[in-house]
Amino acid sequence: MSSAGPFAWTDRQVRRALGLPEQSPRAELEFVGVTTDSRNVHPGDLYVALVGTRFDGQDFVNAAVVAGARGAVVSRAPAAASEVPLYPVDDTLVALGRLATHRRVAFPGPVMGITGSSGKTASKEFTRGALASSLKVHATRANLNNRVGVPITLLATPAEADVVVVEMGSDEPGEIRILTDIARPTVGVVTTVGESHLEKLGSVASVLEEKLDLVRGLPADAAAVVGDTPPSLPERARALRPRTRVAGWTDHADADLRPARVEVDARGAHSFDWRGARVALAVPGRHMAQNALLALAVSELLGVEPGPAAAGVSAVEPGWMCGQVERAGGLTLLLDCYNANPQSVRAALDLLELQGDAGRRIAVLGSMLELGERSESLHVEVLRYALARGLDAVVAIGAFAQAAASLGDVRGATTLVTADDPASAYTRLRELLSGNEVVLLKASRGVALETILPSLREDFGGAHPGLRRAERGGGAVH
Repeated sequence: MSSAGPFAWTDRQVRRALGLPEQSPRAELEFVGVTTDSRNVHPGDLYVALVGTRFDGQDFVNAAVVAGARGAVVSRAPAAASEVPLYPVDDTLVALGRLATHRRVAFPGPVMGITGSSGKTASKEFTRGALASSLKVHATRANLNNRVGVPITLLATPAEADVVVVEMGSDEPGEIRILTDIARPTVGVVTTVGESHLEKLGSVASVLEEKLDLVRGLPADAAAVVGDTPPSLPERARALRPRTRVAGWTDHADADLRPARVEVDARGAHSFDWRGARVALAVPGRHMAQNALLALAVSELLGVEPGPAAAGVSAVEPGWMCGQVERAGGLTLLLDCYNANPQSVRAALDLLELQGDAGRRIAVLGSMLELGERSESLHVEVLRYALARGLDAVVAIGAFAQAAASLGDVRGATTLVTADDPASAYTRLRELLSGNEVVLLKASRGVALETILPSLREDFGGAHPGLRRAERGGGAVH
């Protein structure tokens, strides 16, 4: 596959992207890159002054110029006169998207768009791994998947890239449509749909429609790749795009995109066959096998041979707080504190349930955020699910503690303790530990459940250094 040709940001290109009239004296003025952070300006950058709820980037235009910016995109003039060109727009966030679209249109290769209620970042990293053996891949860093992160990813596309993989997130209606308009993907991936971001999206039916905006926005002859849950996802995707491939564990998936000859190791990591090659995942969890199959389906669409694609997927490691496995003395810690919704918490509990030969099993569950009016009932449902897994103990924090109060005596043989926050939860957890348990930490990012890790490491002998590589980032599933 041929790589993209050189791309240079000039005054002319910026004005074309933003719909501004050209000015001949400056037409060939060149920028080395585009940034939205005045603290990280490189000499020669174009600075886009974004306006947030707690900041106004236009207050830092002069600081950006001092740091070397050659121009700035603004919606109001800075307090002091600027020595560099200013590009006036009504909305700098919209302008950032227009700049990104301009860069994307100049890129001749395929662009993968990936969204879903859970598994976006994992599927993105598996896709990167599956493609990287044969293609030069540029992909979203970490999970920068919103209206700032998606443009930043596209704007950073190197000239030598063969393919771009863009993760797309949404917490309100219309966001996926906007991101799809910006990125113009040629292949769309929807991992799964569940109860996520209900605070603004309202219902699972609305979440499904939001995610399907990626499929709707594809070119008429483009392919979509989707997971098999819920069944309405493949059904609707196939109606929108006949060239839809479906991966997963159920009969709703395409026969050749279901795991074959499956084996599960003691950590819960799955191995399976793919087109005559063996996939041996380094990331534990049944749900990760589906994410890997989504990536393999994408690799096949792009003509990557099965053997290298399987090897690339197998080499992907867990990301920071996303399925990481760490040892603290005799404890085994399953660290999954990067995000949480009912679907992902159930998947994490299923993984913990698989750890049958590794000592007592304890789940520490922190609140699932942004669930709106259904928050209380969903926390009760998921807590019931946890208590039905045959675990030795569940530590319920925040909204899960409130759910425990409404359950009554349904815990069976499972010890259930409650706490208001991670700090007080650790006191209760410490009383349950003898030092040879498997402990799952699962919560939404805002809970900061990982703050109890230093205490676990100190009290139980420290972490095994070989199991902490993912904390440094790179090639890891989030």
